[in-house]
Amino acid sequence: MCKKIIFFGTPPFAVKCLKKIIEEEFNIVTVVTAPDRPAGRGRQIKASAVKQFAMSQNLPVLQPINLKDHEFINQLIALEPDLMVVVAFRMLPKNVWSIPYLGTFNLHASLLPDYRGAAPINWVIINQEKYTGVTTFFINEEIDTGAILLQEKVKIEQKDTAGSLNEKLAEYGSVLICKTIKGIFEKSVSPKKQETNGSEKSAPKLNKENVFIDWDQPLEIIEAKIRGLSPFPGARFNWIEDDKIAVIKIFEAEIINVNHHFEPKQVIIIDKTIRITHPNGFLECKVLQFPNKKQMSVVDLLNGCTFLNKVEVS
Repeated sequence: MCKKIIFFGTPPFAVKCLKKIIEEEFNIVTVVTAPDRPAGRGRQIKASAVKQFAMSQNLPVLQPINLKDHEFINQLIALEPDLMVVVAFRMLPKNVWSIPYLGTFNLHASLLPDYRGAAPINWVIINQEKYTGVTTFFINEEIDTGAILLQEKVKIEQKDTAGSLNEKLAEYGSVLICKTIKGIFEKSVSPKKQETNGSEKSAPKLNKENVFIDWDQPLEIIEAKIRGLSPFPGARFNWIEDDKIAVIKIFEAEIINVNHHFEPKQVIIIDKTIRITHPNGFLECKVLQFPNKKQMSVVDLLNGCTFLNKVEVS
């Protein structure tokens, strides 16, 4: 009899993995995803990307509000899954991940034990890493600490953003998941305990504080942070004009290493460009978003706006 799999996931990253599992003809009996939630400016109720895809494939969907709910757990038990696969989902309680006799494994978008945490894709770019990867591992009581099943190393290109790296890792991850499922079913993979030495980097959740740019840092670090937070949630800085402060999001920028006579942290307009002065040159802004406005290229922004007053950043 074909072994039964329950898949847990929510965002588009998880959709690529679910799609690949289906293409490889593994038996998905149910998909578990987040409840429908308000989204967008109109705050209309919207289903998760995984739910939308699962329904297009006529797969049953469960959307528990509380993962410890007895009815939900009994539904999982009744399905008698052999294996459960988790991609970009909430932390599961033990009485969920311990249900299948072959275990529950998760796909993590880093080379564990490095970059444990909620935002590994963002932080590897922010920290200017040259390589990252994807890891499958068995879930246990602590986040991202379970025994490693398989890993795949992935090169980070110089111009990668969180968005482009997300796409790349989803592709690699979907293949690794299928290799892992096959390896578990055939008993050809050997789980290995994660070995740590204290030097591992973490990937904490992004918040209002750690997405802000520190203009005292080198230009290379600033530019990497912008790429690491693009397209979401966007790196931020204060735009100070006439003693009024606006929080601006920046999604794309370019370093210009030149000598100049300007004080640092000034906004200057040169040849239809917006540049922020720095002791090592300029940061040329390419795509910005002002409060309550859409993302806009600087070319389009300058075609519609004129900045007459002195502007500083912080």
